[in-house]
Amino acid sequence: MEPTAQAAQHRSDELGRRGEDLAADYLASTGLVVLSRNWRCRDGEVDLIATDGQRLVVCEVKTRSGTGYGEPSEGVTPAKAARIRRVTAAWLRAYRVGWCEVRFDVLAVLCPQDGPVTVEHLQGAF
Repeated sequence: MEPTAQAAQHRSDELGRRGEDLAADYLASTGLVVLSRNWRCRDGEVDLIATDGQRLVVCEVKTRSGTGYGEPSEGVTPAKAARIRRVTAAWLRAYRVGWCEVRFDVLAVLCPQDGPVTVEHLQGAF
């Protein structure tokens, strides 16, 4: 990778980590308990898995610094949603969780350089 491409990737990675931290803090502030962060298996990764004590809440976090390429939530495609569902099934097997209600949410985090950070929580998004 060229140095400028490496720098851009590093900034993108930092932005993503910051968004996930903000999303986890937001979920905690609403009373949810985060059970897993960045859980991986051969099918992919789930950003955040939380619970409200009654159901499992699987969250995809999309973070952008602006809306020039669309809203952050627009980054969750049908293929991405299907992959998250497969990874969630693997998580449930790995932790031997029996049947439980599962909700799939998107946390759209906007971190502009010159404005306030916003977190939009789309419950039952897919």
